[in-house]
Amino acid sequence: MKTLRLNSGDIFQPGSAVHFTRAVLSKKPIRAVHDHDYYELFWLHHGRARHLINGVKEVLSEGDMVFIRPADSHALQGMGEETHLVNIAFRAALIHSIAERHDMRGRLFWSVAPQPDKAHREIRQLADLSRSALRLENGIRSGLAAEAFLLPILADLQSNTGPMPETLPDWLARACAAAHDQPVFHDGAAGLVRVAGRAHAHVSRMMQRYFNETPSDYVNRIRMAHAAMALTGTSDPLSEIAAECGLPNLSHFHRLFRAHHGLTPADYRRKFQRNVIQPV
Repeated sequence: MKTLRLNSGDIFQPGSAVHFTRAVLSKKPIRAVHDHDYYELFWLHHGRARHLINGVKEVLSEGDMVFIRPADSHALQGMGEETHLVNIAFRAALIHSIAERHDMRGRLFWSVAPQPDKAHREIRQLADLSRSALRLENGIRSGLAAEAFLLPILADLQSNTGPMPETLPDWLARACAAAHDQPVFHDGAAGLVRVAGRAHAHVSRMMQRYFNETPSDYVNRIRMAHAAMALTGTSDPLSEIAAECGLPNLSHFHRLFRAHHGLTPADYRRKFQRNVIQPV
């Protein structure tokens, strides 16, 4: 597939630290991917999309947020109803400056995993994000304004994840980060072991040493977090959500979900989709 190269000089206005785009994604098949010399943060404001990223296809839903690095090659295709995308490009110098002043190693824009980091914003979080983005869009797009928008997001996501152990081997840190990608956690412990590039027994010993849990335990936590987001952020049937998690046996999926969240998937969806508000 053809890869297009986009450059900062083609999209940024002189003196601007950010470039802001709102778009309705086309449903036409993806014919080419692109990379660029800047960073991008995008999220789906409404609808669903296919994302071809570094040769892997994934499905994104409303509220999904992706931190794209310059080396990432990707393209998007709308699915079903209209898919509304918000995309903010940041000059590389701005992102490098943030990295020099704040320890974000291995996360978000600074992830070294094969696939870029993703996050999810629930309905109310998405509404807050939309208001912040509107202020940035309508204001002076300076470095200061860009940081005022970006730093609260980074701080919130960093605090919700928790730091990795300082002595964690680099190969295991990369594998744990990669385990948040759907193609990896779909395959369970085998997916984590595969991206770690070490023998299963060795990965298991290291996971017990640093996290006091098995590879299966670690991946299942990620699977159940993904399932919870899908239950509250989409109308997808349980069977489809379970299959996305790599758990086509619905009885097994129900037992795992209840063990992690204290509710059945159906009860969780009823409780947390109640009285939601749409972003403005």
